[in-house]
Amino acid sequence: MITTIQINSKKIKIDLSKPLDISIPLRASKSNANAWYIDEPKIEPVIIDNWVASVKEGADVNFNNIYFNPHAHGTHTESVGHITDKFYSINKCLKRFMFTAEVITVAPETKGEDEIISKKQIKYLLKRKSPEAIVIRTMPNTKDKKARQYSHTNWPYLTEEAAQFIREKGIAHLLIDLPSVDKEKDDGQLLAHKAFWDVEGKIRTEATITEFIYVPNKVEDGSYILNLQIAPFENDATPSKPVLYKIE
Repeated sequence: MITTIQINSKKIKIDLSKPLDISIPLRASKSNANAWYIDEPKIEPVIIDNWVASVKEGADVNFNNIYFNPHAHGTHTESVGHITDKFYSINKCLKRFMFTAEVITVAPETKGEDEIISKKQIKYLLKRKSPEAIVIRTMPNTKDKKARQYSHTNWPYLTEEAAQFIREKGIAHLLIDLPSVDKEKDDGQLLAHKAFWDVEGKIRTEATITEFIYVPNKVEDGSYILNLQIAPFENDATPSKPVLYKIE
């Protein structure tokens, strides 16, 4: 189903029948992708007195409660409210949902005991492109990312300079296949978050960070249209389902 959409006065053709889902689903399992030192998500039927809200248990419907943390349990999109004392709802900050996007693949550099994604790497891979969104896939890229337990692993992270460069390119939406753009244990500095949102300057309330994505190897580096789908939570972050469409 080829359709033409208009973004920033430019008409672009995409095939809506060929979505490329780059989200990680949330499962009530210890094998659910996880970070930040908390237990796995839970999906459980409501129990009221002797009534169990499960068809298997004799109820007419399945009626589950879901317990999870958007930051720790899978693909999520966050607003600057994630790091500010003032409340910024992602449901209010994200007002558009279709963007030009560039997928890049990065092999993090070793720096001491850390692995980093540097400004030099981002600049080289973006070349002179200035998309509205950047999708960062890190190497090695294996399917176990969808079930990886990240706590206490010191995952790779964006340097402050890299995040600042992305901001200065005018990129408003940053997506990455790690639990955070920042170092796991950084004493609360959050340098990449702060640089991307420009919290010391004019805060970019319209900008978002999406973490914990998974970009399959079949998705080639290059230009796409991103449909950034979110659940309408009035919270700093929400589960999300970013979907890419190849430009025809």
